[in-house]
Amino acid sequence: MKIALIGYGKMGKLIDQIAQERGHDVVLRIALENAGDFTESNLKAADVAIEFTGPESAFDNVRRCLEWGVPVVSGSTGWNERLEEARRICTERKGAFLHASNFSIGVNIFFEVNRILARLMKTQAHYDVTLKEVHHTEKKDAPSGTAVTLAEQVLAELGRKDRWVNEQSAQPQDLFIESLRIDPAPGTHHVKYSSEIDDIEIIHTAHNRKGFASGAVQAAEFMAGKQGLFSMQDVLGF
Repeated sequence: MKIALIGYGKMGKLIDQIAQERGHDVVLRIALENAGDFTESNLKAADVAIEFTGPESAFDNVRRCLEWGVPVVSGSTGWNERLEEARRICTERKGAFLHASNFSIGVNIFFEVNRILARLMKTQAHYDVTLKEVHHTEKKDAPSGTAVTLAEQVLAELGRKDRWVNEQSAQPQDLFIESLRIDPAPGTHHVKYSSEIDDIEIIHTAHNRKGFASGAVQAAEFMAGKQGLFSMQDVLGF
């Protein structure tokens, strides 16, 4: 498979390494220094694009891939307000688009556990729930995209929280996400249910970025030749 990497920071370089280890050919690497090489003709040399940039550029990068007819896998977070627009473009162009807040297989299993736990806690009104995420100081968005996904799952299943907030709130219907930035910390996510009697907590801790990069390559392998909107649940068969 031929892969284009849109974004060539630490994650992009690790994806490059893993893609080659899995026998793929990386035909385009786009960083700030060579942004002018992100052209339709260059992109079309690839079977699929993997996009890992920042919230300020992610939408335009994804849009260009879709408009130029190349399936795109995006792991950029912090641009949720434009995700539906990107999905609409994908549908109109009959393209292929997969966005995930986290590509780690372990995290996606964690998502499923989180959803089930929230469903079980729906009738246990004496428990309050909070979230905490810890990342390195270079992390651009807060809360993390993974924390937002976890929070939205809790909101959908629990029934007694109306919204998530990123600062302490006295409103019982607010779901608090605490964001900490500490080096070195690839990423830790906590979901905690607390009562006067006990606490129930689930935690995922990443030891390095390899899980994220491996999952992104697996997603790209899944996407090649496909049409439509997909998620990591599709990739992993959940």
